[in-house]
Amino acid sequence: MFHRKVVEEVIPVETAVWNCTSESCITWVRDNFKNADVPTCPVCSSGMEQSTKMLPAVENPLQME
Repeated sequence: MFHRKVVEEVIPVETAVWNCTSESCITWVRDNFKNADVPTCPVCSSGMEQSTKMLPAVENPLQME
């Protein structure tokens, strides 16, 4: 007998992110995964600006509150 795996629906939530300011770079980082108060882009080292995106919720297990 086969059992179907129950797939949980992923509901996106408004999430704080940091977007690279370079027009030639599309990198972004979730706010709870950034490595500084105002991060620099890990790909091109440009500045980053805060924004939001609709993304699935992900907790950072290494984040210290």
